[in-house]
Amino acid sequence: MNLHEYQAKQLFHDYGIPCPEGVLIASADDIPAAISRFATTGCMIKAQVHAGGRGKGGGIIKASSAEQIENAVEKLLGQRLIKPQTDAQGLPISSIYAEPLTAIQKEFYVGMLIDRSHKRVAVIASDAGGMSIEEVAAETPEKLYTELVSPAVGLQAYQARNLGFKMGFDSKQVRQFSAILTQLYRLFMDKDASLLEINPLVTTDSGELLALDAKLNIDDNALYRQKAI
Repeated sequence: MNLHEYQAKQLFHDYGIPCPEGVLIASADDIPAAISRFATTGCMIKAQVHAGGRGKGGGIIKASSAEQIENAVEKLLGQRLIKPQTDAQGLPISSIYAEPLTAIQKEFYVGMLIDRSHKRVAVIASDAGGMSIEEVAAETPEKLYTELVSPAVGLQAYQARNLGFKMGFDSKQVRQFSAILTQLYRLFMDKDASLLEINPLVTTDSGELLALDAKLNIDDNALYRQKAI
């Protein structure tokens, strides 16, 4: 079962993983709350669909005023998003997530998945975030860094540090990155996830790490254990 971005980020907040505080818009009645929150600061209006590359398909719009927020929501809500990963009918947009603008210094990628060949959870990181990870794997595979996690002991601190230093983080950021990975792995295991991705994970102008996107898929065979989800 695939979760929407806003649902995955609710779990991120529960696990102390830093990500922006957004406003969910499921109908026109929710627009005033977004305007009240973001009219003076601006925001990103993000279509909630189960597909990557929403920005390339027009599913993410920057809005800098009340009028732009309203126009962006009206343009997307109730429509269908058509992009290379969808069929000709596209995907219905039944909800929007409005998030504050972020001053981005650099974009990264972090993912976790089940590596069945090794019978391990693979933690994958890259300093080439913000683009399709398939493109990175095909064109610059040396930019993908992987740690395989033993189910007997879980993610180890040295593995998180290894990935952090390969990503080019300074010592403070490595500590923050290690804390984020620890909580991501805990979330992955607690919720019986089959796939988790943050693309992009960013460093802000202040040097902090922030998850700007969130993709979380739950193993269908384990849904009986995940009543809340």
